[in-house]
Amino acid sequence: NEDKGEPQQCQNRSLFSRWHLSLFFSLFLCAGGWSPGSEDHRPWLQLDLRDRLEITAIATQGRWGSSDWVNSYHLQYSDSGRTWRSYRQDDVPWTFPGNTDTDSVVQHKLLHSIRTRYLRLVPLEGSPSGGMGLRLEIYGCTYKSDVADFDGRSALLYRFNQKSTSTVKNVISLRFRSRQAEGVLVHGEGQRGDYITLELQRGRLALHLNLDDAKPQSSGRHTSVMSGSLLDDHLWHSVLIERFNKQVNFTVDRDTQHFRTQGQEDSLEVDYELSFGGIPLPGKPGTFLRENFHGCLENLYYNGVNVIDMAKRRKPQIYTGNVTFSCSESQPVSVTFLSSTASYLAVLADPGMEGLSLRLQFRTWNRDSRLFYVPLTHGPEPASLVLQISEGSIQLSLRGPPQDTTQVFTGERISHSPGQSICENQSHWTRSCNLSLLTSDCRSPSYDTLFALMSTGSCEKPHAGYQGCLRLIFINNQPVNLGRIQQDRPANFSQLSFDICSIRDRCVPNFCEHGGVCYQSWDNFLCNCSGTGYTGATCHNPIYERSCEAYRKTGSPAGIFTVDPDGSGPLEHTHVNCTLADDKIWTVVGHDHLQPVRVQGSTPRSPYVLIFNYSISPYHLRSLVASSEHCQQKVTYRCRKSRLFDTWDGTPLSWWLDRDGVKRTYWGGILPGVQQCSCSLEGNCRDMNYFCNCDADQDVWVNDTGLLSYKDHLPLSEIAIGDTNRTGSQALFQIGPLRCYGDRFFWNSASFFAESSYLHFPTLQAELSMDISFYFKTSAPSGLFLENVGVRDFIRLELSSPSIVTFTFDLGDGPVVLTVRSPMPLNDRQWHHVRAERNVMEASLQVDLLPLQLVEATPEGQYRLQLNSQLFVGGAPTTQKGFLGCLRALSINGMTFDLNERAKMTPGMNSGCPGHCSSDSLCHNGGRCVENRNSYVCDCTHTAFDGPKCRTAISASFERGTSLTYALQEPFSVMRNQDAKQLQSGTYTESVKSRENVAFGFLTRHGPALLLTAQSNDQRYMAITLTQNGSLQIWYRLNQERGPDTFSPGSASLADGQFHWIRMNREGRELYVQVSPVTSLPLFPSSLVAGTDITDEEVLRAGSRGFIGCLSSFQFNEAAPLKAALQNKGSSLVTYMLILYYIALNINDSSKSDRGNAPLKKAAQNDSALIGGEEPQEATLLCTMFSRNDAQ
Repeated sequence: NEDKGEPQQCQNRSLFSRWHLSLFFSLFLCAGGWSPGSEDHRPWLQLDLRDRLEITAIATQGRWGSSDWVNSYHLQYSDSGRTWRSYRQDDVPWTFPGNTDTDSVVQHKLLHSIRTRYLRLVPLEGSPSGGMGLRLEIYGCTYKSDVADFDGRSALLYRFNQKSTSTVKNVISLRFRSRQAEGVLVHGEGQRGDYITLELQRGRLALHLNLDDAKPQSSGRHTSVMSGSLLDDHLWHSVLIERFNKQVNFTVDRDTQHFRTQGQEDSLEVDYELSFGGIPLPGKPGTFLRENFHGCLENLYYNGVNVIDMAKRRKPQIYTGNVTFSCSESQPVSVTFLSSTASYLAVLADPGMEGLSLRLQFRTWNRDSRLFYVPLTHGPEPASLVLQISEGSIQLSLRGPPQDTTQVFTGERISHSPGQSICENQSHWTRSCNLSLLTSDCRSPSYDTLFALMSTGSCEKPHAGYQGCLRLIFINNQPVNLGRIQQDRPANFSQLSFDICSIRDRCVPNFCEHGGVCYQSWDNFLCNCSGTGYTGATCHNPIYERSCEAYRKTGSPAGIFTVDPDGSGPLEHTHVNCTLADDKIWTVVGHDHLQPVRVQGSTPRSPYVLIFNYSISPYHLRSLVASSEHCQQKVTYRCRKSRLFDTWDGTPLSWWLDRDGVKRTYWGGILPGVQQCSCSLEGNCRDMNYFCNCDADQDVWVNDTGLLSYKDHLPLSEIAIGDTNRTGSQALFQIGPLRCYGDRFFWNSASFFAESSYLHFPTLQAELSMDISFYFKTSAPSGLFLENVGVRDFIRLELSSPSIVTFTFDLGDGPVVLTVRSPMPLNDRQWHHVRAERNVMEASLQVDLLPLQLVEATPEGQYRLQLNSQLFVGGAPTTQKGFLGCLRALSINGMTFDLNERAKMTPGMNSGCPGHCSSDSLCHNGGRCVENRNSYVCDCTHTAFDGPKCRTAISASFERGTSLTYALQEPFSVMRNQDAKQLQSGTYTESVKSRENVAFGFLTRHGPALLLTAQSNDQRYMAITLTQNGSLQIWYRLNQERGPDTFSPGSASLADGQFHWIRMNREGRELYVQVSPVTSLPLFPSSLVAGTDITDEEVLRAGSRGFIGCLSSFQFNEAAPLKAALQNKGSSLVTYMLILYYIALNINDSSKSDRGNAPLKKAAQNDSALIGGEEPQEATLLCTMFSRNDAQ
C-alpha cells in the first residue's frame, strides 16, 4: 500500500507516496508536511536513505497549518524494501508515543540503533480533532560495513602464520543474514582435539567448544550452548563470542549467556586455519563436511582482525572460495495472518483450469489451523478441497455432501527432532508443502481460493483459521502477487500484515524457571513444570516447604521430607530427615562416615585425614545453617596416649576444617579461638594442669567428647589426627550428623513507631519474576509496607485503608493495581499474612485466606521490571505515610531479610515486636496466633486440629459400612476454571488455578478400601483407595470423554496396622504425594498416567467394601471435613451413616499424648462404645468416605 503525501518542498499534495529522503531529513521548517489519502485505511510513510545508515533517534511534529498529527506509531526497517522488521524493545514491537498538538516536537532516542536503508513509519492513531499528519526528522550517522556473500558452496579461510595457535582469550564478532536454517558460520580445530564451531541448527545458533584432548577420559567434556531463534528470517543478527580461559560470554542480538567450559584445560589450540561459512575437507577443494552457510556475513572480526576487509584486499592469509563482497537482496515477500478468527486472503482462480496445484511456504506455532480452502462445486451437493494442519501434521481432505469427507493425504508430523512438532518447540519455513491435484470429473475450482478461512462445520472437529506467515505462494505454477492484492483488491483480505513476518518465539529466552519446559502458540506461551518441584505460571513457586519446622506447622509428623530451603530461589529441593526430640523438630543431615574410626600411626607431619561428604550440597548446608535458630554437631573423641595439643608450646597436633576449609583447633563444647575442650569449661578435666583430657597423655582411654555449635563454622568438613605413632597410642573418633532446629526468620521482626522511619535494602533483582511475603499487625488505618522505584518502573505494597491492601506496579506502560478488600478491618492489632507475586504472565495478591486476586499480563506488553533505587521497607523518603506497627518474616524471591538486626541501627523503630505472639507462643499445625490484652489464643478454625495450641488431632473410627458425606462450600477445584476440551489437551492448557491439597493420617488392616472420594455433579471425581494388596492408589477423572487416570506411589502395603500419614497436592496435571513412614521414596512426583486398563468399577468396588480402620486430621484445601462433622453435628453440610466414634488425640508426640483429657463424644444417634482413658493399642483415628454435593 503506497501512501500519498507531499514532496519535500511541502507544497502540493502528490500522487506518489515513496519519498527518497536524505539523512538528517527535516520537515520542521517548511509548511505543510505529510498526510495519507482519505481512502487509505492502512497508511505508512516509507523513507529511502540511499544507503545503509545507523539511525539513532526520530522526532515528529504535527502537520503545519492543520489539526492533523500522529498520536502513536510503529517503526519498521528493511535493507531491500521488500521484507520488513519491526523495531522492538524487550522483544515486543515498540509503540512510540507521538504528538498531542500541531507544533510541539516529540523526540525519541532509540534504545537500540537501527542499521538500515529503508525506514517505514506506521501511524497507529491520529488526531481526535483532525486526522493523521506529521512532520519528521531522522537522526543518525554513516555506517561502515564490510560484507561477504556465501552461496552455500563457498567459504573463507583465515590461515595462521604458524602451524598452530594456542590462546586463552578469544573474541569473535560478526553480523549475519541467513537464507536457510542450517549452516556453519565459524569453525576451527586442532590435532589435539580442541575445536570451536558456530553454526545454525534449525534456525538457532549453536556454539560448540572443546578445550580438552580428544582422549577417552575426556569424552563428554565438550560444551554446547544454544541461543536465538527464527534466525533464518533474511534479517540481520549480531553475534559476539568472548572467551577468557574457561569463562565464555555468548551474545546473540541482545541476549547474553554466561557459562564455563567443561574439562580441565583453559586454552584453545587451533591448527593452521579458521574457516568461515563452512568446514572444507582437507585436500578436496569445494568439498565440505557439514552444510554450508547460505547468506551474508558483515563486519567479521577474529581477535581484532577484520577478516572480510583482508579478503577484499586479497591478503595472503585469506583464501577466498566463491565469495562475493556484496549482499544480494533477493528476499521473498511474506504476509502475516494476525488473527485465527478474522484473517483471510482470497485469491481469484482461473475458471477454465482443469486441475489445481499449490506450492507455498509457511511458518506458525499453532498445532491446528486451516491453510487453504477451495470450493469445487456449488448447489445441493457442494464439494471443497481443504488443506489444514491437524495436531502438527499436514492433512488434505476432499469434502463432499454433509458427513462425506475423504482423507486424500495425511503427512507426518512436521518435525525437526523426535517427538517435537513444528508447533511445539520449533517453527521453520516448511518448504515441502507441494500439492498437485486433478479433479476426477474435471470440475474446475469455482469462485475464490481462500487461505485461512475458519471452518464452521458442525459434524467435524472445528479448525481455527491460520495464524502465522506465508510466502512464495504459487497456484498452478503462477506466483501470487501479494503487492497487487494489497493495492487493488482490499476486499479480498482481512487482518493481514504485508511485507513482514511477525512471528515471535515466546520461548526464547525461556521465561520458565527452575528447568520448566516452554510451549507456545502464536499468542502466548505456557510452562510445563512437571518434575521440577515448582509450580505456577512460570514454575516460580516451590511445591515443598522450606524446612522441617515449616512441615511441622502444617501438621506433618517426623520422617524424611523434601525441602526447598530458599523457596523460589535458585537452590533445588533436597531430602532431609526430620526428627522430633525434646518438643523440637530437628533437621538431621548425615554424611558418609558416621561410624567410629580408629586411628594409629599418624604424625603431625603425616596426619590421618578424613573428608566428609554430606547427603546434601554445600549450598544447601549453608542455607540450612543460616536459617536455623540453632545447629550442632557432636564430635565423639576418645584417646589413649594421643594428645590434641603439644604440651610444651600448645601447637595443635590434631585439628578439623570448617565448611569453608578453614583450620580450626577448638573442640566440642568450647567457643572458637580457644584451644580447649569441654572438660576445661566444665572444670572436670582428668588432670587440671591441662585443658583437655587427652593432653594428660596417659596410657588409659579418656574422653574429650563435645558439641560444636558455632553456626558459622558448621558443618565440619575434614578432620586430621596427628599424634598416634607412639607405642600404645591410638585415637577413636566419631563425627555425628549435622542437627539444626528452629526458623530464625519466621519471627524476625521490626517495630515502626515513627511515620518517617523506614529500612532500606539493596535494589530488588526482579526483572522477570518476583514474590513477596510477610506478616504485619497494626492499629493505623493506612501505611506503606514497601516500595522500590526506577526511572519509570516501580512496585509498591501498602495498606491503603483499614480493610484494603493494594499491590501496584508499573513496567513503563502504565500502572497495574491489585486490591484485596477484607470484610473485617485489618488494623485489629493481629497478625495478617500478605503474599504478592508478579511474573511475565500474571500478577497476584492474597491476604490471609481471602480470595486470591489475579490479573493476566498482556501478551505484547512490557515484561521487564527495571528498578534502580534502594528497596524501602515500612516507608520511603518520598512519602509521609509510613507504616506504624510490626512487620515480620519478610521474604522476597526466596531471600529472607533480617529486619531485627537492621532495626537496631535505625532511628524511629525497635527490633522485635511487642505482644504475646512470638516463637515462644507458637501455634502448631497451621493455627493462627490471636493476641488478647494479657495473653494469646490459637485459632484452629482452618485446621484439622484442636486444643489450646492446635496440637490435638480430631480423630475417629469407622466400622464396616460407616460413611460421612460432606458438602464443600467452595467449588471443587478440579472443575474450577476448567473446560473438558482444555483438560484433555494437556500440553498447552495446563491450569495453575486447578489444584487440591489433601492431608490425613490413617490406620487399617483391610483392603481394598476407599479412603476418600470427591465428586462433582457432572461425574468428574478424585479418589484415594487401597488395593487388594494394600498399596495406595490415587484416581482422577478430569475428562468425561476418557477413562480415569491413576497414580501409584509404591507397591508396599499400607494396610499393615501401622499409622501412615499422606500428604498430597495436585497442580494442573502434576501430582505430588508424600507417604510417611516412607515406603519407597519420600516424595513421588509424576504426571498423571492415562488409565487405559482402569475402570470406574474398580473405584466402586473399593467403595463397596467400605473402610474398616481409622483416619485422623483430615484436611481438604481449606476445609477440615471431619472436624466440621464432629464439632458441628447439626450442620446441613454433614450426613452420617451407621456408627462413627470420635476421640481427640495428640499425635505430635504419641509418647506424651493427653490421655484421658479429651472427653469422648458420640457422633451418631446409634449405639456406640465410649473410648477413653488410655490410648488403645491401635490409635483410634478418622476413617471416612466423603463426597461432594455442590453448595449454592
